[in-house]
Amino acid sequence: MLVTTKEMLLDAQAGHYAVGAFNVESLEFVMAVIKAAEERKSPVIMQTTPGTVKYANLDYFAAMCKVAADAASVPVAIHLDHGDGFDRCIQAMHAGYTSVMIDGSHVPFEDNIALTASVTKVAGPLGIPVEAELGKVGGKEDDGPAVEGENPYTDPDEAEEFVARTNCTSLAVGVGTAHGVYKGTPHIEQGVLKEIRSRLEIPLVLHGTSGVPDDQVAEAIANGICKVNYATELRQAFTRGFMGYMAANPDCFDPKKPNKPGMEEIVAIVSSHMDNLGSSHKA
Repeated sequence: MLVTTKEMLLDAQAGHYAVGAFNVESLEFVMAVIKAAEERKSPVIMQTTPGTVKYANLDYFAAMCKVAADAASVPVAIHLDHGDGFDRCIQAMHAGYTSVMIDGSHVPFEDNIALTASVTKVAGPLGIPVEAELGKVGGKEDDGPAVEGENPYTDPDEAEEFVARTNCTSLAVGVGTAHGVYKGTPHIEQGVLKEIRSRLEIPLVLHGTSGVPDDQVAEAIANGICKVNYATELRQAFTRGFMGYMAANPDCFDPKKPNKPGMEEIVAIVSSHMDNLGSSHKA
């Protein structure tokens, strides 16, 4: 059931739900995310950031996700999240990733267009979808610098021009969310999202969603979001389960034992998000 994200997101757009994209950090994360998808009968996207693949490499994660997808009864896509350059995206395609993101949001508008278009020109003939980003999703993503003090919103006029000139197949938009751990209650600017949606036909993506209240996410989906990313919450969930077991069993030296409650925490949170995204029972 290994697929690309193109039809998966178009189906979500037509059905007025969103597909969850969950960052996987290890074998345990992969197994837990797939278990949740199977139980909820939901399509799923497993994704890795450059920071994660630097820890091992693209081939390791592509192989793990492919094994999981081959045994799954639900559609599974492997996505490069926040691709940090043309070369990284090409490497991911060669490794077997079925979807890539090129993140040019930290460079000037024209440079972002040129970078994104360079990736779509290669990926398009291969049938591999390309997600791009326009605007500033705040906070600190992966190993990059924190984004602070900048306009966090994607300009609808620029979004229209950007998509026309790059041929990206989905667009991550800045609507008030941030990467990492929120210090206060986040707020999605739904009006900006509605305006962007009215200008574009391609699926829209919400980043920095860990910690955003479910009702705000559901409203964003009603306003056009088709893919929702979660990373920080999964890391917190796994660590909570792992450390809880170790606190109760300090003499344990078999990592499989604390890994299991860590995985159970991930299954629970991923399942909950799939229900809220509306993707459960859509596979």
